Amino acid sequence: MAAPSQSVVAVCLVLNICCSIVIVLLNKWIYTHYAFPNMTLTCIHFIVTTLGLLICKKLNLFQPKSLPFMHMLPLALTFCGFVVFTNLSLESNTVGTYQLIKTMTTPCIIIIQTHFYNRSFSMRVKATLLPIIVGVFFNSYYDVKFNLVGIIYASIGVLVTSLYQVLVGEKQQELQVNSMQLLYYQAPLSALLLIFVIPFFEPLDAYHGVLYNWPFETLVRVALMVFLSGVVAFMVNLSIFWIIGNTSPVTYNMVGHLKFCLTLLGGYFLFSDHLQPLQVFGIVTTLTGILTYTHFKMQEVRQKQLPTVQVVKS
Repeated sequence: MAAPSQSVVAVCLVLNICCSIVIVLLNKWIYTHYAFPNMTLTCIHFIVTTLGLLICKKLNLFQPKSLPFMHMLPLALTFCGFVVFTNLSLESNTVGTYQLIKTMTTPCIIIIQTHFYNRSFSMRVKATLLPIIVGVFFNSYYDVKFNLVGIIYASIGVLVTSLYQVLVGEKQQELQVNSMQLLYYQAPLSALLLIFVIPFFEPLDAYHGVLYNWPFETLVRVALMVFLSGVVAFMVNLSIFWIIGNTSPVTYNMVGHLKFCLTLLGGYFLFSDHLQPLQVFGIVTTLTGILTYTHFKMQEVRQKQLPTVQVVKS
């Protein structure tokens, strides 16, 4: 399988950044204005993603590949856990606490890949994690208000998210499938698993004030917003699989930190959110870590190609 060009990688990274910011704004609007149950919304996202992949299949954008159920089950379970616990963390914590703990995903991924998948990372690549963590810490410092239940949700979310992202990259390599082929089986399985979980976390009385008291116009408006949220979620899910499969989970997380910085800057310029000087320092520090990581990774790729060239010259 040929490696994607740098321009294709750049386009997919930009698409993921834009869609990720849009999905946060859409979901925040739906939760805030209509108190829509978030696990139900997540399940709808999975269903819309499945429908989107069926359409892609009809358009011959990819060819499905038969995959073993037992290989897909861990991926589907961790996907459900990743979405559910990150949403619970966001509901239970302030944005600062949520984001602060979320930054631990990158070092957690490096630990998992190092100890369980025999991957190695150079010391200078590991060193770039320090400005990332320090930078996001300064970004979030003034919004940190600890909540024990929220901290538990966030900690579990970090572990499950890290495992999920590692599994996405490993399964694409192990099963020799692309992002669409893997997501084609994983999305409907995740939706089915979530349908069985929802009644325990969101019983029927959770919908009483949401659906039964809404006028018809409101129902239509919310249905359109939820569907639009599902479409954007499909694009986010597809780009996540593609980025992790064609780069690495660590690269995806570095992009995630960039999205966080852009969200803060967007809030400052669009909504006049106040930024403390130390938050500005944090944004600059985080961006420095991201750029340094990218520089080191590109150098390592070039160095891997050097032995072949040297053999030819000698």
